[in-house]
Amino acid sequence: MGLEDKFPEILTSRLTDLVAWGRKNSLWPMPLGLSCCAIEMMATVGPKFDLSRFGAEVFRFSPRQADVMIVAGTLTWKMASVARRIYDQMPDPKWVIAMGVCASSGGLYRNYSVVPGVDRIMPVDVYTVGCPPRPDTLIRAVMELQSKIEEMGLDGRSPREPIVLQN
Repeated sequence: MGLEDKFPEILTSRLTDLVAWGRKNSLWPMPLGLSCCAIEMMATVGPKFDLSRFGAEVFRFSPRQADVMIVAGTLTWKMASVARRIYDQMPDPKWVIAMGVCASSGGLYRNYSVVPGVDRIMPVDVYTVGCPPRPDTLIRAVMELQSKIEEMGLDGRSPREPIVLQN
């Protein structure tokens, strides 16, 4: 029994829109920079690309203050438990962006020590392409995530499948 059952439809639809607007315009990214993609992720918040224009300005290095995890680079099995623990410590609703080919599918490193995709460890909302992806690709991923957040309900559940960005 949620808010939708207690209030009229017009009130909850407007409340849903307000909550979605607030969520999408105040993203708090948790950077998980694991390899070369982290350099491009840092360039995204610089003055040339300025990610803050899209409501995701300040990187938070505490998972309790973040709601978007950006996994940038090669995730190894040794680091997988740490990444999952960080994800579990983030408050709900939370989202994950797999930045680059290595985070999305293991990339060029097809050996026993590399996780073949972050989605084996945690649910991913947006996949980006590139080795490493350019900063404008990460900005596009944030914009796609914002459009996904707009469609969410008050409970924080998303009706859409993960988004895969193409070149």
